[in-house]
Parts: sequence; structure tokens; C-alpha cells
Amino acid sequence: MIIEKVETFRIAVPLKKPFKTALRTVTVAEAIFVKISCDNGVTGWGEAPPTLVITGDSLASIEASINEVIKPSLLNKNLVNYEAIFQALKTILVNNSSAKAAVDMALYDCISQNCRLPLYQFLGGYRNEIETDFTVSVNSPDEMGEDAVQYVNNGFNVLKVKVGIGEIATDIARIQEIRKRIGNDIKIRLDANQGWKPKDAVRAIRKMEDLGLDIELVEQPVKADDLDGLKQVTDSVETLIMADESVFSPKQAFEVIKRRSADLINIKLMKSGGIYQAQMINQMAETAGIECMVGSMIETRLGITAAAHFAASKKNITRFDFDAPLMLANDVISGGIMYNGRNITLPDQPGLGIEEILSEGGISNGKQ
Repeated sequence: MIIEKVETFRIAVPLKKPFKTALRTVTVAEAIFVKISCDNGVTGWGEAPPTLVITGDSLASIEASINEVIKPSLLNKNLVNYEAIFQALKTILVNNSSAKAAVDMALYDCISQNCRLPLYQFLGGYRNEIETDFTVSVNSPDEMGEDAVQYVNNGFNVLKVKVGIGEIATDIARIQEIRKRIGNDIKIRLDANQGWKPKDAVRAIRKMEDLGLDIELVEQPVKADDLDGLKQVTDSVETLIMADESVFSPKQAFEVIKRRSADLINIKLMKSGGIYQAQMINQMAETAGIECMVGSMIETRLGITAAAHFAASKKNITRFDFDAPLMLANDVISGGIMYNGRNITLPDQPGLGIEEILSEGGISNGKQ
């Protein structure tokens, strides 16, 4: 199975509603799609969205990394020897994790197709159905309350609520308003996107505990590189604390685990550089008794399909944050994962199960 061609395509899809966090506001989902073609007729697909404030990757840097550096290293390689290829992909560039992730997805798509297995089965096959949460974007307490009610009415029973903008009192008011409107049967997860200082995070979380707001977990309350501050928060509250931006690589995961800086880890393919290293992070976490969530950036159903295949394949991955395609105004692929409200079903076709890329969905140009 010789790699004959590597191509990239830019896509842009508007969101139904602006997506706001403590780090950024997104109105259009942009990404680079990667297509890898092999001599046996197998074609694999991957996706990389630009997230400058998180990964440091832009559309231009993703394209350049793939076309100028990664592509020459892949051409004419035999994917039967995929361990050597993934090892090379890991070290060929410093950082550029999103570009690596897109290529990694496409490679795994090809490999599992060649084995005639859906990717989730190739990776372990623990389950073929999962449930996603839905994210409440950060806005005024009233608007967030209205959004939360809408998402619950649409069938979602776990809400991931963005906080970390403005005063701590405003964040608490946001959660109070949401809890008042949706009742006590819906799970609430908070994501501060590094928006709090350690002492402020402890104060906010303890206050929410005292108010009985019943928060399942708080994701990345402090700056990504502040592992001591993250541990301070974890040790000072009863609510579970999840590391997100603090963990890109297996080495960073090891540091978080060794220090016991967090109770949980959020794995994202765009941070880890793809499935190959994401598996290492999950295995280390499982060995230490730490459950993982798999999340995503603002991605289309292509990238989320790859992440869902990985997440569904592993027992230790117990939480899923795959709502991004539901936020987009239109779709760009046929095939892949299927949504029924919060329920996601993995496809039975070999590989990712991608059938076609829909040009009307937003593809703007291609490069070879």
C-alpha cells in the first residue's frame, strides 16, 4: 500500500450562532482537509482547523507544514510499515500538532480500510455508540439560560458551559441562571478555558459547591502551563478538575499524572497530533486510574468522525464532546458518524466511513 498522492483543500462553513469562549469568538469554521491516495485505490481523509490561541496553528501554517514538509516524507512510503511512518510524523516538525493530526487521521483511514475494518474496531472496538454533550457559549446569564433550555429541549442531558470571562460573580450568576432554568436532572460541566487565576478558581468553585449548583467537573480553570496552580485547585475543591490545554503530548500528560494536578484529562486530536499519540495519553491515564474525555475544536463532521472512532474504541474514555458539527450551518461530507440528537453511531464501513466530500459544503480551493 504505497502512498502516491497527498492533497490539501481549504474549507469554510458558517456557524449557526457565534461560538464564544474565554479565548476566542468563532463565526466561521475554517479548516484544511487532507486527502491521501494509495496505489491500491484506497483514499484516506483528515481535517485540521486553525486554532491560533490554543495550538498556534493557522490555515497557512497547516498548509505549509503538510505540503512542504510532511508530504515529501510520505510519498512512496508503504503504509504496511505504519509504525515507522507515525514515528517519523511525530518528530518531523516541532509543534504543528493540527497539521500532524490531519495527516494522522488520513493515514489511519487508509490503514483500517486496507484491513477492511471500521477504524473504531481496528483501534479496539469497545463500543459503536456514544453520547455527546452540547456547549453553551459564554454570553449574558439570561442568554445562556435561554440557550441551555433550547439544548435540553433538543434532547441533550449534559451541558458544557463556557465561563472565564468577566468577574467571578458573573460566572456564578451564569451558572445559577442555567441551573434555575433546566432543573437538577441535567449534568453541567464548566470550561473556563484558562480564564481564572488559581485562588479565584478555588473561590468560584467552592461558592458553586456551597450554592448546590451540582457541577460535574471544571475544565482547565487556570493557565495551561501552571501545573502547580492546577494542582492547587484540584486539591482544594470537591468538584472534579479536568486538564485540557495543559495536556498536548504524552510527556505533558505524564507530568499532570505524576503531580496529580487534575482528576481527569481531555484529549483532543488537534493537541496530541493525532490518534497515534492520543492512544499513548489514554493508556498512561488509564494506568494511573484517570478517566479521559475526548473533545474537539470547531471542526466539521470529518474531523469529529475521526475523534469519535478513537473515543469509541477505548473503555477509559468515558466522556465525549462532539457537538461542533451540530453548530454548523451546513455539512461538508456524506458518510461518517451519524447523529440522532445527543446519540452518535459509528459507521460500519471500513476506515472512517467517509463516502464523499461535498463541494457545496464550503470547499474553496485545493493544493497538491
